[in-house]
Amino acid sequence: MAVLSQSFADGLNRVGPDFTTSLSLPPASYHDADVLAAEHDILFRKGWVGIGRADRWRDGGDFTAIDIGGVPVMVLRDKQGELRAFANSCRHRGAKLLEGCGNVARITCPFHAWTYGLDGALRGAPRMGHSADFDTTANGLIPFRVETRSGFAFLCLDETTPALDDWLGDFEAMHSPWPLASLRTMRRRELEVGCNWKLFLEVFNEYYHLPYVHGGTFGTIYGEPDAADDVEGAFTTQFGLTKGTGGLKEDEQEHSLPAMPKLDGRNRDGTRYTWAFPSMTFAVGTDAMWVYEARPITTDRCHVTMSVCFPEETIAAPGFESKAAHYYERMDDALEEDRGVLERQQAGMTSPFAQQGRFAELEPSVANFAYWYARQMKAA
Repeated sequence: MAVLSQSFADGLNRVGPDFTTSLSLPPASYHDADVLAAEHDILFRKGWVGIGRADRWRDGGDFTAIDIGGVPVMVLRDKQGELRAFANSCRHRGAKLLEGCGNVARITCPFHAWTYGLDGALRGAPRMGHSADFDTTANGLIPFRVETRSGFAFLCLDETTPALDDWLGDFEAMHSPWPLASLRTMRRRELEVGCNWKLFLEVFNEYYHLPYVHGGTFGTIYGEPDAADDVEGAFTTQFGLTKGTGGLKEDEQEHSLPAMPKLDGRNRDGTRYTWAFPSMTFAVGTDAMWVYEARPITTDRCHVTMSVCFPEETIAAPGFESKAAHYYERMDDALEEDRGVLERQQAGMTSPFAQQGRFAELEPSVANFAYWYARQMKAA
């Protein structure tokens, strides 16, 4: 466990539940290597981590190799349709088994050809017959908990962590007006961004920057948001009305897609922004949902995955692909506009004169995360 400085601990004590009086996170949260090591231990290895949409693994044998808190992990769909997760390390001498993503019928170690089934069981171990009392049933892959809620996949590396429903609280009830579980991912993009992982997620969850960073693209579409909702669980969420769809630029609203089935009332006229702590966030509007995962690479670089999702009825309608292209362009442009200011923010955070700041009225979700983060880091 990394040893955190007293000044960092003192800074966390200044982060409170009321965003009108609380300070923001200490600058060390965004550039200190010991803090990042503690985040790996506390946030990523002990809690439930959102790993994106479950339809990323559609067919039996589909897999992805990811890193969670510095731990190599493989996530895959077995032949019976169950989503599984295992430590991405051979039980023989530890070689990493899978890289990237793809589809496999079985998992074979590239070092000594130990072979595992998609259920994690050891199926073959060449030349091990001489080893006394060698038990194949005791040498399967190390499993992790992975579960799906509302179409999202969540992973937990710690067996002692409470159940996912306890972690999420009223997450599903809060999002029940939208058909999240049935939305289908139509585009995924992965990239690296030159900022701390928290900075990327913070900017997605505040309205303050919209007229200044996105004023020429879509910033004027968003009106004054509602207050952040009071919730139970490790997430924050906020709804706001929009002039048209938030999934398109202001001058491309004629390309809008139909509203989601059964969506009614104010929900048809706005967007809900949600941050599932620690590292997955999404916006669900009247017609589409866009999802981001941001996980740390180093203190000043993060791996970002963007997914854009639509209802099956929308996807099946004539002209979907040409209209969806405008949504993808809006997402890409927004990301590049944010990237520029985020990399400048990262540079400023590393200054020895950087201080904890105050939250504006348009940043309650960022403040809610800061308070949750401070409690997790202090409790460890």
